[in-house]
Amino acid sequence: MRIKSTTVLFILCLFASLAFAQGQDFSKVQIKTTKVAGNVYMLEGSGGNIGVSVGPDGILIVDDQYAPLADKIKAALKELGQGKLKFVINTHWHGDHTGGNPVFGVDSTIVAHTNVRKRLGMESTNRAGQKVPAAPKEALPVITFDESLSVHFNGEEIKAVHYPNGHTDGDGVIFFTQSNVVHMGDDFFAGMFPFVDLSSGGSVEGLVRNVGNALAKIPADAKIIPGHGPISTVEDLKAYHQMLLETVDVVRKQMKSGKSLDDIKSAGFPAKYDSWGKGFINTPTWIETIHKSLSKSSGN
Repeated sequence: MRIKSTTVLFILCLFASLAFAQGQDFSKVQIKTTKVAGNVYMLEGSGGNIGVSVGPDGILIVDDQYAPLADKIKAALKELGQGKLKFVINTHWHGDHTGGNPVFGVDSTIVAHTNVRKRLGMESTNRAGQKVPAAPKEALPVITFDESLSVHFNGEEIKAVHYPNGHTDGDGVIFFTQSNVVHMGDDFFAGMFPFVDLSSGGSVEGLVRNVGNALAKIPADAKIIPGHGPISTVEDLKAYHQMLLETVDVVRKQMKSGKSLDDIKSAGFPAKYDSWGKGFINTPTWIETIHKSLSKSSGN
């Protein structure tokens, strides 16, 4: 059923995104479009990077940022092609990647991992401790997968593969097989310490494992769209993976030696990782996340 009232639609949008986006002035956000490779582009605005496939079959997007940006995103897509938006693939459930679902889900098909639909369909609590109501029907994925799923679109197989319990418990990495582009979602924060959502089934050790497993499948010359940060290369992803390995090892060794969390925070990481803590997650927060995740996995 198509929603005709803009007032009703606006209310639906609020349900999906306001709790994640309080305090942001979306009127000042500009959508930047960058060609990645083949049929694939990347849109940057506020929130997670959007991947776009444009071609004779129409348009497919990976993630859709916040609902208040939907009109700007639509305008950017129109600049790329006159075809209809047919598919939205969500890499995970967080509102900066799914906030536009209530808008785009009215006329297109939303695809995501089973746990994305589950989490969007239930009340949750965001990082600020605010209650976020369940998303409206229009925002929920209508096609879900457990391990993998392929959409054959614009002359290539676009394959979504589940990587379990990394950033969340519903992460999907999207492979544009002919364009040689991979959208990593929030399994990859380019040049930054990552956010691992432990309350949504995420795990630091799982993230390390997943990035390593993804690297084994990604062609050496592929272009990579991170969940946050600039278009990257396989070498950039390798550097990120090495950072994960080394920083987790630093915290693990100090925990085994009996150091307290405060002691570990005071010691910090090697100086070469100073710049990584200048993004969304600073160094003390990343140390605390590692500590909590390792403590949880060991049963402490």
